[in-house]
Amino acid sequence: MTIENQIQVVLIDDDPHLRQALCQTLDLAGLKVLPLGEATGLTARLSRDWPGVVVSDIRMPGMDGLELLTELHSLDPELPVLLITGHGDVPLAVQAMRAGAYDFLEKPFASDALLDSVRRALSLRRLVLDNRSLRLALSDRQQLSTRLVGQSAPMLRLREQIGALAATRADVLILGETGAGKEVVARALHDLSNRRTGPFVAINAGALAESVVESELFGHEPGAFTGAQKRRIGKFEFANGGTLFLDEIESMSLDVQVKLLRLLQERVVERLGGNQQIPLDIRIIAATKEDLRQSADQGRFRADLYYRLNVAPLRIPPLRERGEDALMLFQHFADEASSRHGLPLHELQPGQRAMLLRHNWPGNVRELQNVAERFALGLELALDSAPDGPAPGVPMSTGGLSEQVEHFEKALIAAELGRPHSSVRSLAEALGVPRKTLHDKLRKHGLNFADSGNAHADDD
Repeated sequence: MTIENQIQVVLIDDDPHLRQALCQTLDLAGLKVLPLGEATGLTARLSRDWPGVVVSDIRMPGMDGLELLTELHSLDPELPVLLITGHGDVPLAVQAMRAGAYDFLEKPFASDALLDSVRRALSLRRLVLDNRSLRLALSDRQQLSTRLVGQSAPMLRLREQIGALAATRADVLILGETGAGKEVVARALHDLSNRRTGPFVAINAGALAESVVESELFGHEPGAFTGAQKRRIGKFEFANGGTLFLDEIESMSLDVQVKLLRLLQERVVERLGGNQQIPLDIRIIAATKEDLRQSADQGRFRADLYYRLNVAPLRIPPLRERGEDALMLFQHFADEASSRHGLPLHELQPGQRAMLLRHNWPGNVRELQNVAERFALGLELALDSAPDGPAPGVPMSTGGLSEQVEHFEKALIAAELGRPHSSVRSLAEALGVPRKTLHDKLRKHGLNFADSGNAHADDD
């Protein structure tokens, strides 16, 4: 049985009288104590981030204190272990300190000495775990910034939501257009969660033939249907202990939806042709490009399943709503492709950047990635025409032409400000305008060269 995080001290001593006396001392001081008569099996009951300390005698039958110290530190080298020694064990205690023990107490010792050492160890443990948590959070944020490139407000909000949801056990519904990056988001949710060591199983329900959907998801027993000669483990079982990503969930039949709803509610799976209920420890991340609420109203999607999935929705903004992110993403994919093909890096010209910003990106990030790949190969920057209506690549005003031109001009300058420039002159040359004109436009649009993160704000 796992030791709960509420336990602050695990006390191990094979002498029942001493164990009881020490336990009483710690208990009276307000500490939650778990007394044990032996050390064997303790490590398996502790999680790496257990917030307590271990107090153990050195000489014990079975596993002694030094062996326990080695085993505990293989789990977590920073776990405080206090050792109790007899007079003749002092050399052993010194050896233990060199091996990483937090402290040792020589019998007989005063109660205050034990309490003081335990309290100091607990304070150190809290500090270690706080620092560990901060480092993990920083690492997670860096991971997200690398995977989900962009500095637009919608992307900052999405990364914040992913970071918050990843730490929970909640199932997630991802909403996004084709090519927006739904699997990338699902993978990030898995990798930033405590399930990261478990499997991540991705399946596209829309790519499965109706006849094999149930078998693929739930598995089957021999003889379940014609041709079922062997037992087959379904995707849900494969994902046990981890995450199942189910894309294009809207394409599932109503019969399969019923089974999925039951699985979500009861966390068990039953193979086709079988009667055994297999318990699952699994997180479901579903994704759709459709409005499931509307589909439910039309009878094409079960309303109860929609409400069950919609507890934690995540909307991925389409690329056309992300402004200058398109340029950042394009450069990211182009540089990546150049490196992969062993080709020199190509620089976008101002006119090309303007073209990218104007484009509507109906295929979202997937389309942009393909265009960036062609650009890296030295091919023409050709963009497919937008399906219908205007193609505002950046957030445009619904006002007249002059207002829209102003919006676009500001977006173009802001995008160039995001690139490294040593001076205002360099920025002006990149935009193809005189420095005075650039100064006027920066002032007009409320932009500042110094705020852009570039090294110098001079005109040299």
